Amino acid sequence: MDVEILSRIQFAFTVAFHYIYPPLSIGLGLLMVIMEGTYLRTKDPIYHTMARFWTKIFALTFGIGVATGIVMEFEFGTNWATYSRYVGDIFGSALAAEGIFAFALESGFLGILLFGWNRVSPLVHFISTVGVFLGSMFSAVWIVIANSWQQTPAGYHIVGEGVEARAEITDFWAMVFNPSSVDRLTHVWIGAFLAGAFLVLSVHAYYLLRDRHVEISRRAFKIALGVAIVASLSQLLTGHSSAEGVAENQPAKLAALEGHYEADGAADMYILGWVDQEKEEVTGIKVPGGLSFLLHQDFEAPVTGLDAFAPEDRPSQVNAVFQFYHLMVAIGMFLIVLSLYAGFLWWRGRLFQQRWLLWTFVFAVILPQLANQFGWFAAEMGRQPWVVYGLLRTSDALSKAVTANQVLFSLIMFTIIYSILFALFIYLLTKKIKHGPDDAELIDKRPRQKEMIDILKTQ
Repeated sequence: MDVEILSRIQFAFTVAFHYIYPPLSIGLGLLMVIMEGTYLRTKDPIYHTMARFWTKIFALTFGIGVATGIVMEFEFGTNWATYSRYVGDIFGSALAAEGIFAFALESGFLGILLFGWNRVSPLVHFISTVGVFLGSMFSAVWIVIANSWQQTPAGYHIVGEGVEARAEITDFWAMVFNPSSVDRLTHVWIGAFLAGAFLVLSVHAYYLLRDRHVEISRRAFKIALGVAIVASLSQLLTGHSSAEGVAENQPAKLAALEGHYEADGAADMYILGWVDQEKEEVTGIKVPGGLSFLLHQDFEAPVTGLDAFAPEDRPSQVNAVFQFYHLMVAIGMFLIVLSLYAGFLWWRGRLFQQRWLLWTFVFAVILPQLANQFGWFAAEMGRQPWVVYGLLRTSDALSKAVTANQVLFSLIMFTIIYSILFALFIYLLTKKIKHGPDDAELIDKRPRQKEMIDILKTQ
C-alpha cells in the first residue's frame, strides 16, 4: 500500500479508537447531572450513591479519552503537513478555543467532581458536575466546528499559491456557523447522550438480572431510559436535517450515501442493498422515489446523482459509504423501537418483568458506539477525494518526507499500544461494575428493614 492509504488507515484507526470515549464522557456527564440534581431535590441517598458510582466510570473514560486524543494532533504534523499548513489558521483557532473555553472548564471542575464529595457542600459539588458536563459539551463544539469547516468551508480566503497556499479566516462567526456545523453538532451531541444512556442501561440491567443493587438499579434504569427515549427520537430529526444539508452542500456525498447514480433523476431510498460500482447499480430493498420525497416532498423530484460528477471527484468506495450509512440508520431505528417499547412497559408497570428485554439492554450497549463510528466513517469517506471539500484533495495533503514503511511501523505500534489500553479499560470497567456502587447493600436492605418494622408494628 502507498503512503496515502496507510496514512488514512492510521488516522482512521486512531480517531475511531479515541472516539469510543468522548461520547461516553458527554453522555455520562448528562446522566450524572440528572442523578445529582435529583439528589439535591429529594435528599434521597440512593441518588447520591448512584452519582458517585457513575462518577468513577466517568473518570475512567475521561482519562483514556484525553490520552488517546493527543496522538491525533501529532499526526497532523507527521503525516499531514501540507494539510496542516493549509488549514492551520482555521483549525488552530478552533483547537485553541477548545483548550481555552472547553478543556479548561472541564479540567478545572474535574478535581472537585472526583475528590470533593466530602470536602465541599452538595450544591458546590453539583455545580462542579455541571461544569464538567458543559466542558465536555464545549469540547465537542469546537472539534465539530473544525471538522464541519472541512466539509462546508465558509468565512475564509486563500493566501498564496501552489504548495504555499493556505486558508485564512475572514469572518470568524461565518467559520463557526458554517453550513453544516449546527446540524452535525446536534447529531454528535445526541449520539453521545445515547452512548452514555445505553451504558447505564446495560450495567443496571445486568444488576437487575443478577438481583444485585436492585433499588438503585431500578431508579438509574428509569433515568437512563428517559434520556434514551428523548435522544433516540431527537436523533431521527437531527439526522434528517443533516441529510438535507448534505444534499444542498455536498451532493456527491449524498449520492454515495444513497447509491444514487442518475445525474438528474428521481432517487430511490434503499432500506438495504449492495452497490456495484462497475455497473453503477444498486441491488436491494427500496422505496421508489423515497429519497426524492424525503428531500422535496415529491416522489418524482430530481436528485443530483454521481453521474453528474467526474469520476475523480466522486468517493472511491461508494459501496462502503453506502453500507456504513445504512448500518447507522438501521441501528438508530432499532434504538428508537427498543427505547419506546421499554417506555411502554414502564408506563404499564411491567418494565422489569421481561428478562429478555433486560438481556437485550445488556448487550445493546455496543449499538450506539457502532452507530457513532459508522456515521463518522460514512461522513469522512463520503467527503473523499477531498480533505477540504472542493479546495484540497487528500492526495495533496500528505507530508512529503514520510515514507510508507514509516507509517506502517507506527500503525503497528499504535495497534499494539491501543490494544493494551483497550484491554486495560475493559478490565478496570469490569472491576468497577463487579464492585458496584458503594453502600448499595445497605440501600438494598432498606425496603426489607421497613417491611420488618411494619410487621413488628402489627404484632
